Amino acid sequence: MSSDAYQKDALPRVRGKIAAEASLNTLTWFRVGGPADILFTPEDVADLADFLRQIPADLPILPLGVGSNLLIRDGGVAGAVIRFGKKFSEITLQGDELVVGAGAPDIAIAGAARDAGLAGLEFLRGIPGTIGGAVKMNAGAYGAELADILISADVMDRTGTLTTLTAADLDFSYRHSALPEGYMCLSVRLKGKPGNKATIAARMQEIADAREESQPLRTRTGGSTFKNPDGVKAWALIDGAGCRGLTIGGAMVSEKHCNFLINTGSATADDIERLGEEVRRRVMNNSGVDLVWEIRIVGRKAEDVL
Repeated sequence: MSSDAYQKDALPRVRGKIAAEASLNTLTWFRVGGPADILFTPEDVADLADFLRQIPADLPILPLGVGSNLLIRDGGVAGAVIRFGKKFSEITLQGDELVVGAGAPDIAIAGAARDAGLAGLEFLRGIPGTIGGAVKMNAGAYGAELADILISADVMDRTGTLTTLTAADLDFSYRHSALPEGYMCLSVRLKGKPGNKATIAARMQEIADAREESQPLRTRTGGSTFKNPDGVKAWALIDGAGCRGLTIGGAMVSEKHCNFLINTGSATADDIERLGEEVRRRVMNNSGVDLVWEIRIVGRKAEDVL
């Protein structure tokens, strides 16, 4: 598609919010990155389907929740970024199950389960981001993961067609799901079990306290940077390779938790990516382990759009 197709008067007709050349750097936890060719916040499921039917079938699509676990490169994102806002964040109780929109923050879901006296979802208190992203990567923390509680997910393909996938269909593994390429998660059904509200609340507080003590929560960070290799913690490998406090430009390896990269205030996305790759190089040289990014890196480098 030519750049002319992104002019404001050529954008698809929708009921939600849509803009061309829209800034994204305030929409991610790192607070870096270039603009989106198109940024679309759908009004509802039908609005999203209408949008998808109007755009070229090969136009790249990037779903966006609250922007955690995501690094957008400085050249921005080609195609359309679809932001799931409040209209996709509803949480509904149905017996011992919760039906949740893809844009609902994980922490809010944990709170809703606590208030309903449902146990088993407390670990969501320790996961940054939204449930839609959690499905894509089978997010987990504190001894549990999404695969333990997900019953099904309603997803939409590039034609605007809705499909329900079961947990078996998604074939979860460590930090991975088999969500087909081009499909977007719109809502999920989660299972809980009756529990004591005070006990649930106490466990959630333990998780909150543990995160506050061990992670750099009050900094510009994307969350856990690398996946834990089998049998070892990524942070220990990074620390062992002498990377604690390492900097490139305005990016720094957290001194509080080595598996977190920080924008100290002046970092570019390129600073953060280069720092991550330098950490990977040093860990490989020190221990022979090839760290795999857990943070998703998307978009174009600045030099690619000059």
